[in-house]
Amino acid sequence: MTHQNAAQRADLPRPDVSIDQAAAILRDAYGLEGQIVELGSQQDRNFRIRTAIGEAFVLKIARTEYSLAELEAQNAAMQALAAKATGFEAPRPVAARSGKEIIELTVGDMPCRVRLLTYLEGEPLTRRKHLSEVTRRALGRLSADVAATLAGFDHPGLDRALQWDMRAAYSVTLAMASAIPDPARRAAVLTATEAAEAHLAPVRDRLRLQAVHHDVTDDNVVARMDADGHPIPAGVIDFGDLMRGWVIGDLAVTCAALLHHADGDPFFILPAVEAFHATYPLTDEELQALWPLVVQRACVLAASGEQQLAVEPDNAYVAGNIDHEREIFRVATSLPIAVMQAAILDVLGKSNAAPAPAVAPLIGDLAPSALTPLRLDALSEVYRSGNWLEADIDRRLLKDAAVRTGFAATRYGERRLSRAVHHTPQAPASTALTVELAAPAGTRLQAPFAGRVLHTAGALALVGQDLTVWLTGADALAAPDTPLDIGDQYAAVGEEGVVGVQLSRLGEERPPAFVADHQARAWMQLCPSPSALLGRDLDAPALASEDLMAVRQAHFAKPQKNYYQNPPQIERGWREQMYGTNGRAYLDMVNNVAILGHGHEKLSAAVGRQWSLLNTNSRFHYAGIADFSKRLVDLAPEGLDTVFLVNSGSEANDLALRLAWAHSGARNMLCLLEAYHGWTVASDAVSTSIADNPQALTTRPSWVHAVTSPNTYRGPHRGPDSAPGYVTEVEKALARLDEKGEALAGFICESVYGNSGGIPLPKGYLKAVYEMVRARGGVTIADEVQVGYGRLGHYFWGFEEQGVTPDIITIAKGMGNGHPLGAVITSRAIADSLEKEGYFFSSAGGSPVSCVVGMTVLDALFEEKLQDNAREVGDHLKARLEALGQRFDLVGAVHGMGLYLGLEFVRDRQTLAPATVETARICDRLLDLGVIMQPTGDHLNVLKIKPPMCLSKASADYFVDMLARVLDEGW
Repeated sequence: MTHQNAAQRADLPRPDVSIDQAAAILRDAYGLEGQIVELGSQQDRNFRIRTAIGEAFVLKIARTEYSLAELEAQNAAMQALAAKATGFEAPRPVAARSGKEIIELTVGDMPCRVRLLTYLEGEPLTRRKHLSEVTRRALGRLSADVAATLAGFDHPGLDRALQWDMRAAYSVTLAMASAIPDPARRAAVLTATEAAEAHLAPVRDRLRLQAVHHDVTDDNVVARMDADGHPIPAGVIDFGDLMRGWVIGDLAVTCAALLHHADGDPFFILPAVEAFHATYPLTDEELQALWPLVVQRACVLAASGEQQLAVEPDNAYVAGNIDHEREIFRVATSLPIAVMQAAILDVLGKSNAAPAPAVAPLIGDLAPSALTPLRLDALSEVYRSGNWLEADIDRRLLKDAAVRTGFAATRYGERRLSRAVHHTPQAPASTALTVELAAPAGTRLQAPFAGRVLHTAGALALVGQDLTVWLTGADALAAPDTPLDIGDQYAAVGEEGVVGVQLSRLGEERPPAFVADHQARAWMQLCPSPSALLGRDLDAPALASEDLMAVRQAHFAKPQKNYYQNPPQIERGWREQMYGTNGRAYLDMVNNVAILGHGHEKLSAAVGRQWSLLNTNSRFHYAGIADFSKRLVDLAPEGLDTVFLVNSGSEANDLALRLAWAHSGARNMLCLLEAYHGWTVASDAVSTSIADNPQALTTRPSWVHAVTSPNTYRGPHRGPDSAPGYVTEVEKALARLDEKGEALAGFICESVYGNSGGIPLPKGYLKAVYEMVRARGGVTIADEVQVGYGRLGHYFWGFEEQGVTPDIITIAKGMGNGHPLGAVITSRAIADSLEKEGYFFSSAGGSPVSCVVGMTVLDALFEEKLQDNAREVGDHLKARLEALGQRFDLVGAVHGMGLYLGLEFVRDRQTLAPATVETARICDRLLDLGVIMQPTGDHLNVLKIKPPMCLSKASADYFVDMLARVLDEGW
């Protein structure tokens, strides 16, 4: 049979077989009865039967146009794989009552060939919208395992003509393209297959042949969840495309199947390529052929799906896949083939980048010293006050830079801050493949190499033998197709005075001026630096994030962890956005330190001014320490009139404990389970969260008495009116101290249960506990480090929600907006008790700079109405998060108020089994979508949502939208 015949065979509809007819075949030929459902297929009829004892099989019914030898080869291949320890599963043929593995029957009036196979349990990947890198690698590895295992298999039925044979993809596409009803789409398919064939032709005769499955796709694998919640392909099904074919064709088929999961990014397939090559190494010729074959596969899918739908309009399987096939084609053809070839070689460490081109200057008499380079990355000093968000800012800054000498240029390969788009899930096109040159209008530009002139919409090009130079913003001095020699003048700087200059090895195909960071290495091989054209090094330094992380891990103490396994390098912030050196903006939903937001101008100016005047320690007399202390006292309840200024929340809580000891004369402290108060010896002693310290419950000193945390969601007593049950737990702890005749120094807890995600304490809890503590001479400490200072929106202090006044308030974090600043506010009597032990001193606590920071933060907090914003935006955000619970069972509860919220994930809403693994993976996926989020709580199953208090409603909505996307698509 020829490949043309194969295309004709593709016109055939599936056998017309009903479920009742399938049931009769199963009963009569195999002695099986049970529940039967039809499975999707393009040209066979497939039915799954599940028997009363739980066995499952697949009945496959094929037309007789598919020969007996072809089906025997498929059965033999499955048996061969089953006989080997392959590391993956495959179906096995099951003999009929007659003893035959393939039987011939007439169904209705149609002769058919029938087989029964064992059914592999698991989840296909095709309906999962998102596939993680782990899953993609696993799919690539499975594809390679299948190919490697089949390498020694042979059978006469392998030599068959099939429309899916990648060797025939070009001719099959040409034969079936007429079935595509849309003329524009049909033309695009034909253009793409021609281009792919041209790239394939030089290596076609050097590609390895062997037995290949040729359909290891998301549809034809069964996956099971690993310990981290990733679906991992464990078995391969559907051997209907088994043949003798190209090894690289197998990987091309797998890669093409991934593209409808890729969110438009062809680079999505690279982990699968890496995994395949590591398992079953490919030759250089095969790697060169891979992407052209992916494009060819996309063309065949596009044409075949339309043709099959025309033949069989009621085929739900084909109709359901048509959108996937169109998306595969769109993504496969979204980049030049040469770019993906470069990306594939690059990811495998086989980059074959050409040397820097030899070119003459674009401007003949331009001295290097006359050209000013302009830095436009995240650390650029010309960006300030958020001006990078303004339209056309880079050109304005470039013109400013050119004022002194008349010439200035941007840098090639730079990840520009101005292109870091907010609220977008895709990595922005931020890496410059072009250099923009500011020069006097009319400056003549000359040919850097011999070539011919090309005019296109918005650009002018000089096309040479191996290189093209593209100009934007230039006036043409030569007509189209004019041949030029080196040095011939052919353009002039336009009236605006800015020209874009770009080199390319793609001939007349115009490349983009900017690409996403993860695509830059491949693109830069095709679009080399134009520095030589301008006579000065204009290349931005390569990113060094991985090297910096290695240095950090080598010299920064290991207990000091970092967020994420592969974190972005963050070097700038503005309001609730943070910016990576990769040119991407990240929405900061976790940074409760920067309550004003990042890059606050008024605070920056105030700190700079004070530092230029004086910074020393609090033993000196200066206005700031008096003014700031008075400001804090004015914010506290009546009676709390004395302030200690310290460096951090840990130091504040440590000092609060010392004050309790000094004032009470006792040592025993009550605290809560699941709590966190700091890292000093004393504050760590009352920190019982096993998420922060796995040994917390077994290593507390004898003076620490932890009582049951009043967790109204998953504690032993639940709901807002559960206070009596938790108060009883405190009474029991106090009774044990009474029995031993030991006194109580005090009680410390967060006013809102922050470490578990902002769970409010039950009504009346603090009032009852405070009364019992004070009755025993103890001191009550409200840890407001995380939840205070207006973050709750409805209250400035967390303890206000409980209607109580503590004896000591500790604060830090947000009060310095990132500057090391903390405070303890208490009564004069308690403060003076510390004199028994000597004086107190904190080197940077209360310094002139720290006091200016503290007062400026308070000024901004009130002037910018950030507490009001926390209430309004926080209430909106909480309502949207609660709505997610109506859609997704994983959402257990939404805790907190204002801009201190906790979203708790559970696997079961009755047992409240924590979804710890899922929460970690959700945070990782959110980072991919441009959102910074981290888990909290003893089970690490709560998203602790505590963004800068300037959070906009648009940012809150983006966060919820991305979270909904992750919950919907997977992680």
